[in-house]
Amino acid sequence: MSAQLDQTFTSLPYRSLGGAALSRARELGVTHADFRFERVRYQRLGVRDGVLQGASDTEDLGFAVRVIHHGAWGFASGVDLTPEEAARVAETAVAVALVAAEMTSTPVEVAAEPVYDDVTWVSSYLVNPLDVPVAEKAALLIDWTDRLRTGAAVDHASAYLLQVQENKYYADLLGTRTTQQRVRLQPGFEAMGAGADTFDSMSSIAPPVGRGWEYLTDGSYDWDEEIEQVPELLAQKLKAPSVEAGSYDLVIHPSNLWLTIHESIGHATELDRALGYEANYAGTSFATIDQLNRLQYGSAIMNVTGDRTVEHGLSTIGYDDEGVQTQTWDIVKDGVLVGYQLDRQMGRMHPELNPTGDGTGRSNGCAYADSPGHIPIQRMANVSLQPAPDGPSTEELIGRVERGLYVVGDKSWSIDMQRFNFQFTGQRFYTITDGQLVGQVRDIAYQATTTDFWGSMEAVGGPQTWELGGAFNCGKAQPGQVAAVSHGCPTSLFRGVRILNTNDEAGH
Repeated sequence: MSAQLDQTFTSLPYRSLGGAALSRARELGVTHADFRFERVRYQRLGVRDGVLQGASDTEDLGFAVRVIHHGAWGFASGVDLTPEEAARVAETAVAVALVAAEMTSTPVEVAAEPVYDDVTWVSSYLVNPLDVPVAEKAALLIDWTDRLRTGAAVDHASAYLLQVQENKYYADLLGTRTTQQRVRLQPGFEAMGAGADTFDSMSSIAPPVGRGWEYLTDGSYDWDEEIEQVPELLAQKLKAPSVEAGSYDLVIHPSNLWLTIHESIGHATELDRALGYEANYAGTSFATIDQLNRLQYGSAIMNVTGDRTVEHGLSTIGYDDEGVQTQTWDIVKDGVLVGYQLDRQMGRMHPELNPTGDGTGRSNGCAYADSPGHIPIQRMANVSLQPAPDGPSTEELIGRVERGLYVVGDKSWSIDMQRFNFQFTGQRFYTITDGQLVGQVRDIAYQATTTDFWGSMEAVGGPQTWELGGAFNCGKAQPGQVAAVSHGCPTSLFRGVRILNTNDEAGH
C-alpha cells in the first residue's frame, strides 16, 4: 500500500495563504505569479565505534511568492503563516521586480504549461523513516559498527542515516495547484584501518534512495552480506600493491560510474551552464548550445536520458517547482548531444529543445528550490546511461579485458569549470589479467577529457547490471542550494584510459 499525504502537513493553511498572495499579485498587475509553500523535515543519526555520536531533527517551514512584472522576476518569502503576511510578501516580490526591471534588457517570458487543477503526488515508499523510533534506528547503526569492528583490519567504524520528508504546495494565477510529498534516505557505513605503510577505509556502496525505512529491512539491498565482506575487503586493500601508472582498459561498476555521469554529463547538460548563466559557483559547460545535434559526446552505444519520473529516484517528483509535469527525454542519443535540462524561462527562450508544435517551447520540468527561502533554479534530473537490451553481464565484460582494472565504489573526484577535464578515484580497484580478477591494487585515479572518456566506451552491460546510484548533496547557485539526484547506469567497458598513481602525483 502506497503512502498518503501527511495530515500534519495538509492541516497547515497553505491554500488560504496561496489565495491571499496570488490575489494581491493579480491586483498589482503582474503577468505571472506563483506561490510555493514548503515543509521539509530532516533527521540525521551518526554512530562511531558502537556509540551514538548524535541525533538531530530540523524543520524548514515557510512560503515564497515569485512574479513577473514589467518583464522582470521578483521574489520574496515569509514564515508568518497569515493571509496578511502572504499579501505583504506578494507586494515585496512585485517591488523587487520593479527594481530588477531597470536592469533587465530582455523581458522575461515563461513557456506555457497545461493547468493541473488540484492534483496530488506521493513518492513510492512504504514506511516513513521519520515515523520509526530513534532508538530503533540507533540500535541498527550501533550493531553495524560493532560487527564491522570484529574484522582484524578494522580499527574504527562509523555509520550514519540521513532522512528527509519534503512536502510542497504550488499554485499559480492560471489555476494549477499541486500538493506533493516525497521521502528519501541515505544510510551508510565506513570501516577504517592501518596497514604497515598506509591507512585507508572501505565504505558501503549502497546508494541513497527515494524509498522508506523498508530499504533497510526488506532485503532489496543485502546489508548483512556487505557488512560481512567489508572488513576483509579493507584488509586486502591495505596489503594491495600500488598501481603502475599507464593506459588500462576499465570495467566500471555503477557504484562508481554514476558519479562520473553526474559531473561530466549531468552538470554539463544543464542549460543555464551551457548558456553561461551559472558561472560563479561551479563553472559553465563545454557542451554549448551551438553544438546541439552536432557534438559527438561519446561512442555510438552511448544513450543518456533525463528522467524525473523513475521510481525511487532522488530527483523524481510529479510536478516541478514551476508547476510543470515531469518527463523523460533524451540528452545523448547514439553518442550525439541532443538535449538539455531546462526550466520554463529557458524553455520559452529555446523552443527547439522541447517543441510543442506552436513554436513556444516547453520546460522539461527541471525547476527546484531546496527551501521556501530560495527561488527555484534549473536543477538536475535523474540523468542516466541506458543499458544494452541484450547486453553482457559484468563477468562477461571483465572477460573481454586482457590488461585492465575493475572499479567499484566512488570516492574523490575533480573536474574543471567547463566539465571537460577530470579525474576520479574509487573505493576499490581490482587488476584484470586475461579476463580474470587477480586481486586489489591501490593509489589509483583515472583521468580523461569528457569526450575522450565516453568515446572510449566499447560496451555497456545489460539490464541485469543496471543500478540507480546518486547523491544527497549536489550543490549549485548563489546563494547555494543543495539537491538530491540519482543516476542509473550499467556496468560498462572503456578502452585505453589513462591511470595515475596518486601517491606519485601527490604534491606535483
